[in-house]
Amino acid sequence: MWCNRRYRLLLYIAVLVLAVYVVFPSVPLQNGGEGMYAQAASSFAAANGQLSVKGRQLVGKNGKPVQLKGVSTHGINWDVGYPYVNEASFKTIRDKWGANTIRLAMYTEEYNGYCVTDEENRKKLLDTIDTGVQAAAKLGMYVIIDWHVLSDQNPKKHQKEAVAFFKKVSKKYSSYTNVLYEICNEPNGGTTWDDIKSYAKKVIKAIRKNSSKAIIITGTPTWSQDVDIASESPLKGFSNIMYSVHFYAATHQDSYREKLKKAYDNGLPVICTEFGTCDASGNGNYDFTSADKWIKLMDSYKMGYVCWSLSNKPESASLLNPSCTKTSGYKKSDLSEQGKWLVKKYKK
Repeated sequence: MWCNRRYRLLLYIAVLVLAVYVVFPSVPLQNGGEGMYAQAASSFAAANGQLSVKGRQLVGKNGKPVQLKGVSTHGINWDVGYPYVNEASFKTIRDKWGANTIRLAMYTEEYNGYCVTDEENRKKLLDTIDTGVQAAAKLGMYVIIDWHVLSDQNPKKHQKEAVAFFKKVSKKYSSYTNVLYEICNEPNGGTTWDDIKSYAKKVIKAIRKNSSKAIIITGTPTWSQDVDIASESPLKGFSNIMYSVHFYAATHQDSYREKLKKAYDNGLPVICTEFGTCDASGNGNYDFTSADKWIKLMDSYKMGYVCWSLSNKPESASLLNPSCTKTSGYKKSDLSEQGKWLVKKYKK
């Protein structure tokens, strides 16, 4: 009798194990559940599909809120940016770090920027973007194509080039439901919200000729900090538009969080497409207390955020140590202090 009970128990366990393997065939049974996490992460973009904006909230195809948690490359114009744009790298930040989104930062003016370089280098930039988009699609991640305005200050300076660029990429990726377009990174130098709106209308119309549903993100004044100003006069006549807020936690503290609160209270759909835990230079001391306050606030809004940057550049904002020469397969020892903090936040 005891033998029969033991036999039935062993049979029950065997059937249960087989059932788990059938449901999760790609999950190694000896890895402590990490494989199961990876499988869930790999289905993120597939499960949520084409994103849209409902009120002030980003939602998936089922109408439920979606929170993007991402990592931005450094400028793909430089060797501190483009080498990390590869499938193995993105798989690491998805499976080991908990990110579901990658942002491809392409500078417009800085070193070999898209608007100041030759056709050969423009093709290299477009090829790098394509590598990133294809890798993200394969891995079930969302990808933000970022027109990285910085030293050019006012996006209207290169409006013609921006319209042509976004016509090109929106046509190429018109069938991709995981692609988002960030049309001006950080307007600055006194650029007004009226300037940005005028520019945004032109670029949005160019994108909409090819992609009627893609999420389009526009920057806001003063290095994308004045979301409160944008909330008082948002763009009219367009759907699926979001507005970016950027912060560096050691510099941007309570008064800047109040700007976000005001924008949210005014019903503005906001996404943080760039943040760091150090000061606004990308260097200096970390302020993880301030960063935690930002994350807590954004989580309360189910708001997406993307951390700068996937790089080993010797500065505080890099997620990798300067000594790390890997371009994928990053271990904990390869991470900077910000990198370690990020992984804890994303995988909590």
